[in-house]
Amino acid sequence: MALVGRRDGRNFGYGRQLSYAGPQALKDMFGGGHFATVKAHSDRWQAFVKWCRSADGPGYNDARQIDRSTLHSYATHLRQQIQQGEICIATAQNRLSSVNRTLAALRGDQYMKIASPSKALGMQRSSVRTRAPDGQEHQQLSRVIEALREQHHHRVAAIICLARATGMRLRETILADLPRLQREAKHLGRINIQDGTKGGRSGASAPRWIAADEEVKAALQMACHASPASSRNLLAQGESYATFLQQTVRPARELLKRQGVKGFHELRAAYACKRYEQLTGHDAPVNGGHCYRMDHDLDRWARQRISAELGHNRVDVLSAYIGGRA
Repeated sequence: MALVGRRDGRNFGYGRQLSYAGPQALKDMFGGGHFATVKAHSDRWQAFVKWCRSADGPGYNDARQIDRSTLHSYATHLRQQIQQGEICIATAQNRLSSVNRTLAALRGDQYMKIASPSKALGMQRSSVRTRAPDGQEHQQLSRVIEALREQHHHRVAAIICLARATGMRLRETILADLPRLQREAKHLGRINIQDGTKGGRSGASAPRWIAADEEVKAALQMACHASPASSRNLLAQGESYATFLQQTVRPARELLKRQGVKGFHELRAAYACKRYEQLTGHDAPVNGGHCYRMDHDLDRWARQRISAELGHNRVDVLSAYIGGRA
């Protein structure tokens, strides 16, 4: 949709709602194409809009009100989320970059932006993991699940099991179509992760198959038991994803930390390390393995395979999960 009015109107002519205006401006900027890119920027823009409307935000609903002070306040908010373990540095930098891109689309210029997201956050992202991920030991995982169940966090316990067994992202575990995945595991011996995926990577054009071993089948069974009545995923009827995160997942994070698991993303990294060992016969680099020194081709093949299973397009991303080539 093109401008609904002059660019000097509310939201620079893209309508009355900040949440609507951003995605529309992005669609115009990208000429109706680049769907995955537009969706990724739009999703991060909605996180910014949500902050704007929150008690901590400025309460704006018009992009013309956004200035550099607003952007730096948002950077401070993201920095606090990093420190609380709610998001990682890369996520925060991506959110700031998407706000920059969306404001450029709305305004038609590059005037209003944070020049360096990393400097604004005061943190540099590292693309190579140097610390072994939490949740690799099944004894630790069992303690975490038991502690969650004692606190009646059955759905969060299911999230833990799914993330560790399949490498799903948090959003993917929550929105997974559990009956479909169970059918695939039973009849095909593998499951196709399609729901809640990042950047529009879903459907027949982006299959993401994971072998359904006994651990995967057990995690799916637990998730089905934890799933509310009349639901196909971990959300109850009428419950939004945002509400579930706020009221159920967030309160459980402190319990995870007390059990030695820094965050849900650690379980995704633990899955990647397990798969690297299965595919190469060597420990992941972050666990002290040196497959790359002995067989470059095997290391690269394993990284490509695991990267696809995690839903990434680039093999170099895997260093953030299993460590660099050593």
